[in-house]
Amino acid sequence: MKSSERHQGPLSVGAAAARFGLAPHVLRHWEAVGLLAPARDPAGRRRYGAADLVRIAVVLRAKEAGLPLDTIRLLTATADPARRREAIRDEAAALRARIVAARGTLGADEREALVERIRAYQQSAAEQVGKLRVQLSRAEDFEATLRARVTPPPTPSPAPATSPTRRD
Repeated sequence: MKSSERHQGPLSVGAAAARFGLAPHVLRHWEAVGLLAPARDPAGRRRYGAADLVRIAVVLRAKEAGLPLDTIRLLTATADPARRREAIRDEAAALRARIVAARGTLGADEREALVERIRAYQQSAAEQVGKLRVQLSRAEDFEATLRARVTPPPTPSPAPATSPTRRD
């Protein structure tokens, strides 16, 4: 949230969501899983204050870092730095394990087949680029020809009139 976007009072769910480029249902879901707890007006509508907006920004930053909502809830709910570090370490270990698992899902034959397909795509792309360069060159030549035919040749400027000089 930018400092120029400060508000004068609590925001509705739609206005708070729009401020962060989110759909309102995202904020409702985050409330349902325990990440947000906006105040309610007398009619029961959600009202997001400054602290709620900061919390939304924190959740978004954590999501950008790849953290799941459960971990974000744990991180925002505890003030214990050791517990936070442990949660981050656990998440990093889980991510490393997923990376290892993903790398191991392809056999050598499958990897080689994918590499060959990629090489074929690269070759095809290079051929297409070559054809497009030829077409571009032809189009540029055609444009130059048209310009030469349409642009009138410069008209020579009349020679300055010379006045006869008398010699006495």
